[in-house]
Amino acid sequence: MLTTKEIMDTLKMLDEQKLDVRTITMGISLLDCAHSDIKIMCDNIYDKITNYAKNLVKVGEDIEEEYGIKVVNKRIAVTPIALVAAACKADDFTPLAMALDKAAKEVGVNFIGGFSALVQKGYTNADRSLINSIPQALSETELVCSSVNVASTRAGINMDAVKHLGGIIKDLAAKTADKDAIGCAKFVAFSNAVEDNPFMAGAFHGVGEPECTINVGVSGPGVVKSALEKIKGMPFDEVANTIKKTSFKITRMGQLVAVEASKRLNVPFGIVDLSLAPTPEVGDSVAHIFEEMGLESAGAHGTTAALAMLNDAVKKGGIMASSHVGGLSGAFIPVSEDAGMIDAVLRGSLTFDKLEAMTSVCSVGLDMIAIPGDTPKETISAIIADEAAIGMINAKTTAVRIIPVPGKKEGDNVEFGGLLGHAPILGVNKFSSKDFIDRGGRIPAPIHSFKN
Repeated sequence: MLTTKEIMDTLKMLDEQKLDVRTITMGISLLDCAHSDIKIMCDNIYDKITNYAKNLVKVGEDIEEEYGIKVVNKRIAVTPIALVAAACKADDFTPLAMALDKAAKEVGVNFIGGFSALVQKGYTNADRSLINSIPQALSETELVCSSVNVASTRAGINMDAVKHLGGIIKDLAAKTADKDAIGCAKFVAFSNAVEDNPFMAGAFHGVGEPECTINVGVSGPGVVKSALEKIKGMPFDEVANTIKKTSFKITRMGQLVAVEASKRLNVPFGIVDLSLAPTPEVGDSVAHIFEEMGLESAGAHGTTAALAMLNDAVKKGGIMASSHVGGLSGAFIPVSEDAGMIDAVLRGSLTFDKLEAMTSVCSVGLDMIAIPGDTPKETISAIIADEAAIGMINAKTTAVRIIPVPGKKEGDNVEFGGLLGHAPILGVNKFSSKDFIDRGGRIPAPIHSFKN
């Protein structure tokens, strides 16, 4: 039973502390849409998505109105398109992205993810075709998001794919240069990608998932910060316990929305992802949590320790509130989407190298980082390789969503708008990684991967 105090605390979280359900994401299997004729496959994809997701937005809005819980995004994730298109004879998969975009617009969702490939151990012909299609596909669509998994703890790092993606990201930036390379904000390179992630740009519906499922992503950095304001100066044991208790409340709200959406859509409930996902709004920042813990600014020495504790405490609290916690679940540290992170970069306390160190203990990785437009493609590939190595060795998900903005240099600013926010251009290491990236091949899996 809920007590009156718990109800009032939750109302305060919703009204004053930026608590929201960041996304209700419907996962849809497209495996039965496969066809050797790409036009027929496009029709199959459009028909299936519009049939399964026709009520998704309305249900989200109804829950929002009835429960007073803000549901920021309604999204769709589909089977990685490289798998669905394996039987297709086409070399250019852009028409498939167009079909996804058309279907997403028809049902009214914010984004659709799954223009994706899984190449941690090598390419299929379809994988190669999809990756080559990414610049054109993402520049010609509005709502389609794309991801490529280049590494895993079990397989190692596919350095041929890592090299390939450096050029793909540069091409994508050039094709969307008139919008400050916004296309790159819709693409992410993964290590150890998960099959039930509801957050974009990396969401896809894994082959181990049901025909259709509902996954919910909650948020609440502002709620955690407000809770910590009440225990200033207390030991870290108390800090961790406070975060756990707060995470429990946040996750319970997400569980309520997930179960209700599942029931109304007659679709199985998948998971609640309890990641602390910030926004550019004041009061909704992960960086400000670090500062509430006692750091003068995010990026100061101690930030990695603070993030490690935050990530762990969030998970411990969340698993007590739901039997089906999944996705990424922890703390995101995107630069452009977090007002506190932006401020930390501007004041000089947060650098690219410190962000990379923090990714060893956070939920994902280098996220929404704008870099100079003249950054060589080999440097971008090397950044992906470094992040993939962190994920591979630590058996965790890591990712790179990096944006080389044409015409911009270190210290400039770029405006993306909406939840994507704005970002100062971060400098990267000027020394060349070309000969390293040109080696290609595969970095072998670590010895601890051989568990059975």
